[in-house]
Amino acid sequence: MSRTDKPKGPTQRMLRVGELVRHALAALFARGEVEDEALRDVVVTVPEVRMTPDLKIANAYIMPLGGQHAKDIVAALNRHRKFVRGRIAPQLDLKFAPEIRFFVDTTFEEASRIDALLRSERVQQDLKDDDDEDEA
Repeated sequence: MSRTDKPKGPTQRMLRVGELVRHALAALFARGEVEDEALRDVVVTVPEVRMTPDLKIANAYIMPLGGQHAKDIVAALNRHRKFVRGRIAPQLDLKFAPEIRFFVDTTFEEASRIDALLRSERVQQDLKDDDDEDEA
């Protein structure tokens, strides 16, 4: 790989630090330490945290259990991100605590959309046509 080639994906360190941040966030949310009306009686899951290559920014993808009011919850978490950063920093054992940015996790929606497409009549018809050709 030459110097001009970009790495194809996250490095092992980025993945490891992302998992550390994810676990720290999940524990913080489980304890209910972030006080905000939008977060009251809400269970928040953290399916993924993606780190920037310099490890200075953590993009945390969250989804409330049941998926209701996800945008409001993300807005509330982004309002309290300095507090969250201060609470999880001691657990990370990093030189600098990353800035945390919260986003709605859309992977479940995307998977549902793809599943619906695969089950659509048009795709099923194409699959049936392929099966007919295989038998001939």
